[in-house]
Amino acid sequence: EVEAFFHPDTGTFSYVVHEGDGGAAVIVDPVLDYDAVSARTGAQSAEALVAYADAHRLRVEWILETHAHADHLSAADHLRARLGARVAIGRGIVRVQAHFKVLLGWGDAFVPDGRQFDRLLDDGDTLSVGMLEIRVLATPGHTGDSLTYVAGDAAFIGDTLFAPDIGTARCDFPGGDAAQLFRSIRRILALPADTRIFLCHDYPPPQRSPAPLCSIAAQCEGNIHVGHDVAEPAFVAMRNARDAKLAPPRLILPAMQVNIC
Repeated sequence: EVEAFFHPDTGTFSYVVHEGDGGAAVIVDPVLDYDAVSARTGAQSAEALVAYADAHRLRVEWILETHAHADHLSAADHLRARLGARVAIGRGIVRVQAHFKVLLGWGDAFVPDGRQFDRLLDDGDTLSVGMLEIRVLATPGHTGDSLTYVAGDAAFIGDTLFAPDIGTARCDFPGGDAAQLFRSIRRILALPADTRIFLCHDYPPPQRSPAPLCSIAAQCEGNIHVGHDVAEPAFVAMRNARDAKLAPPRLILPAMQVNIC
């Protein structure tokens, strides 16, 4: 079972994934509230996940990050302390940490080796959560540490694909690569046809509401960037041209300071 929680300020979906009332669960991509004017954080959105887990008597075992987000602050550490769950992320976080340590001017006190997380995940790893088996797919391109988590017929794809009318994620962050993203997307779209695709973000136009869920068929047929069998060279050219015109995410500096730690 999957319960989605939307964070309007950052357009982010977080998920509680579980095996039913009274069972084991994981949380995917939780958000820490942040007010940029006062530079203060808050945990109201994270506590909504806790309240859901409590209401359904869930045992939250893991907090899973699809990557080190640049557009919102992660509530993983808050929930680790609150719930006693462990935090996992892709092993590529080490390279992201090393880059931003230099950029932020951090000293020797910060060690960029992933020790801040409880487990670093590689392609093909699995996590057993009660009766659930969660499979890890490396899906880099947006960032070098990006992962997809597959649990049964559900795939949590991070910032690879957006809703079909929005397209795909940018690739101009450190470790990003448009050709890698194209191949990662093709890997996701090669999952079984009945796989439910759960998005990390939605930025809907005025005529529709935010939607967390999409089908593989809808992405293949209607995604404005990769639908209808767009070839890799055309995608790479389009993505690189678009990325060259994008401003940095408004929360990138506070987000990276929190999320790589």
